[in-house]
Amino acid sequence: MKHHLLQRLFLLTLAMLAWHGFSAPDPASPEKARRAMATLQSSAPSADKALACKQLAVYGTAEAVPALAPLLHDEQLAAWARTALEAIPGPAADQALRDAAGQLQGRLLVGVINSLGVRRDAQAVRMLISRLRGDDEAVASAAALALGRIGGDAPARILQRTLTDSRASVRSTAAQGCILCGEQFFAQKEYAKAARFYDAVRQAELPAIRIAEATRGAILARFHDGIPLLLETLRSPDQALWAIGLSTARELPGQVVTEELAVELRQTPTARQVPLLLAIADRHDEAAADVLLTQARDGEKHLRLAALAALGRLGSARATPVLLQAVGESDPELAQTAITTLAGLPADEVDPLVATRLRAASGNARLPLIRLAGQRRIAAATSDFIEAAGDADAAMRAAGLKALGDTAGVGELNALTDLLGRAKSEAEIQAVQEALETACARIPDKAACAAQLLPRLNASSTAVQCALLRVFVGVGTPATLESVQRSVAAEDPQVRDAAVRALTDWPDAAALPALLDVWRKTTDDSHRFLALRGGVRLLETSSQSPAAKVKTFGELLAGSPRPNDRKLILSGIANVADPGALSLVTPLLAESAIRAEAELAALKIAESVVKTSPAPARSLAEKLQAESGNPAVRERAAKLLNENK
Repeated sequence: MKHHLLQRLFLLTLAMLAWHGFSAPDPASPEKARRAMATLQSSAPSADKALACKQLAVYGTAEAVPALAPLLHDEQLAAWARTALEAIPGPAADQALRDAAGQLQGRLLVGVINSLGVRRDAQAVRMLISRLRGDDEAVASAAALALGRIGGDAPARILQRTLTDSRASVRSTAAQGCILCGEQFFAQKEYAKAARFYDAVRQAELPAIRIAEATRGAILARFHDGIPLLLETLRSPDQALWAIGLSTARELPGQVVTEELAVELRQTPTARQVPLLLAIADRHDEAAADVLLTQARDGEKHLRLAALAALGRLGSARATPVLLQAVGESDPELAQTAITTLAGLPADEVDPLVATRLRAASGNARLPLIRLAGQRRIAAATSDFIEAAGDADAAMRAAGLKALGDTAGVGELNALTDLLGRAKSEAEIQAVQEALETACARIPDKAACAAQLLPRLNASSTAVQCALLRVFVGVGTPATLESVQRSVAAEDPQVRDAAVRALTDWPDAAALPALLDVWRKTTDDSHRFLALRGGVRLLETSSQSPAAKVKTFGELLAGSPRPNDRKLILSGIANVADPGALSLVTPLLAESAIRAEAELAALKIAESVVKTSPAPARSLAEKLQAESGNPAVRERAAKLLNENK
C-alpha cells in the first residue's frame, strides 16, 4: 500500500512540476503554499504531509522552511521535506539543512548531506570535512560526494588526500568527488588544475570505473597534449578503459587528433579497427571524412563495410561517387551495404547521379544499379527498368519487374501487360502479376488503371487472363468487377476458377450479389464454398440493414447442410446485433455437430441486443446457463443475467 501511495505522489509531482515549468506564474501560489504549510503543522496523515512537501517544492519560499525543518527528523517524511528544501531558493533552506546535520545520524544524516551537496552549500564545507573523517562509512561517503558537488580548492584538496583512506567505499566516493571538482575546474577553464585532480584519481588504488572516468577527464583537460594518453588508453588490454578511449576519441576536439587516430587505425588490432573507425566517423571533420572515403575505397573488407555504412553521415556530395562505385562490386555484401547507405541519402542530389550511372552501365554492372534505382523509385530510370524486365537473365528480369512495380505509373502499365503477354512460364507470369498488383495498389487513379488493363483481358491466353483477374481485385473499380463477373461464366474452367477466387477476395461489398449468385447456381463444390466464404465476409461489412443481413444469412443456412459450412455462417451471424439473428441461431442449438459454435454466436448476439430486446436475450441466456456444457458459456450467460436484471 505504501509503495502505491509513493508512486501516486511521485506521478502527481511530475505533473505539478510540468505545469509549474511550462505555464504562466500562478497568482494563487502564495495561497497554495500557505495551505501546504498549514497541513505540515497539523495532525494530518503522513500521506497528506508528503503531498504538501511536494507542493512546497513547486510553490514554497523561505517562509515554508520553519514548517519543513522539523520533518528532517521524521523517518517517513524526511525525504519529502528534503525535496522541498532542495528546491526553495535562499539561505534559510541551507541553514535548516546545516542545523539538522549537526543533530542527525545514520540514514537521515546521509540524506541531509546529499541535499547540501545538491544545493552546493559552500558554508557546509567545514562540517562535511569533519563528517568525512568520521567512523560512519555511509556518512563519510555522502560527505565526499557532497564536497565534490560543492567544488572549489579546499574541498578538492581534502578529497585528494582522502584517496588514500583505508576504507574502500570512502576512497571510491572521494574519487567521484575529485572527478566532480575536476569537471567544475574544467568548466571554469582551469584546465591544469582539472588535470591534476584527474591524475590523482588515476594514480590511486580505486575501482576500474573510477580510473576510467578520471582518464577521460585527464585527456580532455589536456586538449592536444592529451593525445598520447588517448592513444595509450586505446591500446589498453582493459576493455572498460578501451571503451572510455573510444568515447573520448569522439570528444577531444581538433583535426590533428583525427589525423593521429587515423594513424592509430592502421596499427590497431583487427578486432578493434571497426569500433575505432566508427569513433573517427563521429568526429565530423574533414580528416574524418578523408579516412572514411579512403577505407570505403581501399580498406580491408571489414573496414570497407563499416566505412560504406558510415558514409551517409558525410552527405551526398562526397559520399555518392564512392558508394556508386561500390554498388558495382562483385562482392554482394559490399554492394548491398552501399545500396543501403545510398537509399538514405537525399533524392534530389543522388537520384540524377544514379540514373546517369545506370544509363552508362552494361553487363553485370547494371543489376545492382537497377535494384538501387528501383529501391529509390527513380522515375527517370523507368525505361531502364522496362529493358531489364525483358532481359534474358532471370535475376535481371526479376530486378526490373520489382523496380517497375515500385515506380510504374499509369503510362507504364502497358509495358507490364506486354511483358505479361510474353511471359513463357508460370513463374514469369507470377512475377509480372505481382509487379502489376504492386503498381496498381500504389497508383491512386484506379479508373485509369482499369482503362489500361481491361482491353487486354479477352485478347490474352488463359494464364494471362487468370493473372489479370487477380490484378483486378487490387484495382477494385465497378468496371473491373463487371469484367470479373462476366468471367465467372467463361467457357475455360481455369478462367472461371480465377474469377470466382477474385470475387471471393474482392475488397468491398459490391461483389456480394455476384458471390451469392455463384453460391446459388454453381455445381462446383469448391466454388460454392469459396462463394460462401466470401459472401459471409462481405455480408458482415456491407451497408445492408440488420434485418436484410438476417434474411440473407437465413438463406445461406437453409442451403448449407454441411456442418463446416454452417459453422462458417454462424461466425458471420454472430456479428449481427439484431433480435432476428437471435431467432435464427437459437434453433441451431439443437444440432450437436455445430452446438458449440451456435452457443457462442447466440451468446454474442444476446449480449449485443440485451439493452434493446431484453426478453429474448435473457431467455437465451437462461437456456445457456442451464443447458450448456461449456463452463465459459455458462459464466458469460450468468454475467449477462446479473448485469441486466
